[in-house]
Amino acid sequence: MRALVVFESMFGNTARAADAVAQGLRGAGVEVEVVDVRAAPALLPPDLDLLVVGAPTHAFGLSRPATRTDAVRQGAPPERAVTGIREWLESLEVPSGSATPLLAAFDTHATRVRWSPWSASSSIAKVAARRGLGCDARLGLVVDDVAGPLVDGERERAVDFGAALAARCRSRSARPG
Repeated sequence: MRALVVFESMFGNTARAADAVAQGLRGAGVEVEVVDVRAAPALLPPDLDLLVVGAPTHAFGLSRPATRTDAVRQGAPPERAVTGIREWLESLEVPSGSATPLLAAFDTHATRVRWSPWSASSSIAKVAARRGLGCDARLGLVVDDVAGPLVDGERERAVDFGAALAARCRSRSARPG
């Protein structure tokens, strides 16, 4: 099985979460590539089984140029404000004639917003659906304030999420077709 984990990260927390998800996938025997959205492919590989997309929650959804600029004002490196998951997903091409990969989404959000019906992962699911990709699993991870780090136990939840995604992929590929 082959997985691609694409993330957007302003302060490094979502990048660390992406690495933890990848660790869970690798531990379950999945070949994984982890890519910052700035270097993400415009065309999904035709042999991809799983696409995992992660982003920080900005203003109850995916980042926009204005929210990324605000993150830079709060101390994020300016080079991270160029491209977001929203723009990448909206332009992403899925190769015709290949099986659609399983899609999972995760987000990071500050402790002050423990729960909200709107998040980056719910926005990922909506944008992906418009592109013909259904979202099969979502996870929200909590960071301590805006700059982080991940709250205790969240890294482990991300590793477990990766392992669960591997199991879901295996059961999907084992079904007759």
